Amino acid sequence: MIAAILTLNAGSSSLKFRVFAREGLALLARGAVSRIGADAELVAELTGASQVRSPVAGGDHAAAMQAVLDFIDAHDEGWRIEAVAHRIVHGGTRYTRSTPVTPQVLVDLAALIPLAPLHQPHGLAAIAAARRLVGEDVPNLACFDTAFHAGRDALFTHFALPEPLFEQGVRRYGFHGLSYQWLAQVLARDHPELHRGRVVAAHLGNGASLCAMHQGRSVDTTMGMTAVDGIPMGTRSGAVDPGAILLMQRSFGMTPEEIEDLIYNRSGLLGMSGRSNDVAALLTDGSAQSRFALDFFALRCAQAAAAMAVSLGGIDAMVFTGGIGENAAPVREAILRHMAPLGDFATLVIPANEECMMAMEAAALLA
Repeated sequence: MIAAILTLNAGSSSLKFRVFAREGLALLARGAVSRIGADAELVAELTGASQVRSPVAGGDHAAAMQAVLDFIDAHDEGWRIEAVAHRIVHGGTRYTRSTPVTPQVLVDLAALIPLAPLHQPHGLAAIAAARRLVGEDVPNLACFDTAFHAGRDALFTHFALPEPLFEQGVRRYGFHGLSYQWLAQVLARDHPELHRGRVVAAHLGNGASLCAMHQGRSVDTTMGMTAVDGIPMGTRSGAVDPGAILLMQRSFGMTPEEIEDLIYNRSGLLGMSGRSNDVAALLTDGSAQSRFALDFFALRCAQAAAAMAVSLGGIDAMVFTGGIGENAAPVREAILRHMAPLGDFATLVIPANEECMMAMEAAALLA
């Protein structure tokens, strides 16, 4: 019997999973249920084996979770799930490290839904499904995207607003922490001299941000109170003048719900190009709008990198990760061209592995 850890990353219409051996964290299986709420389908594979594809009956995360467990039951090689680790986007100020899920934790995380409306409800739905279907005796662990950024200096956590608002939670939290925590682990293992230095890390995917790291700790980051802030993303706007939001509401008659949908779902690369949020598609398309969207994205990333370098007092390395950061060489090259005034620094591409980071956290909890 192999002691195993299941990791879950729930999105609005997807549930990604991986199964790791508890000892050594070897990857045993991986897959995802996509199009939850429509024609949901499971695509999964054992390590070294061919893919399995099957339709998923039911239209919610519970049905997706059942499909994942059915796959594991049908294809495992004597695995025993000893913990389930969940990616939870927002931990607020209370949860600054991974934590076992309790009824009180669930109440606290539900209260944070307004700060991460696209992510938090689905993470909680995955926890509920796992607790019911895997069994109450198997511990669930909440791993937070905000936790890595806890403990930053107050200069990097405030907005220029009255202090009572900060005390009420209107502050800069930062996200993609599991990805940056993994990068810090890899740098410490493979590039210890850079790990000790001033690193600007860029997690560039459909969600995107940059982080200033020194000695493996977060100093500053581009995202603020919510995961829509900072640089442009696939469908999210990134930073927008607050006055523009007020104008949309007061003069254009847009409701808060319509504005939320605009800045989360219809902006970024998709909104600017008018075509797609997929960088590979935009590079292939080559239209003036697509080129402009990519040029704008690269410029904003470079400007953000310069800001992160200021927070660090210089830059020793630029590290790219995420779907765009790892696979879109023309975008990386454009960002680096804009960063030429910063002088010489090392450039690395490190594959993202938030799931392994979550499994490491779960293994530590079990130990």
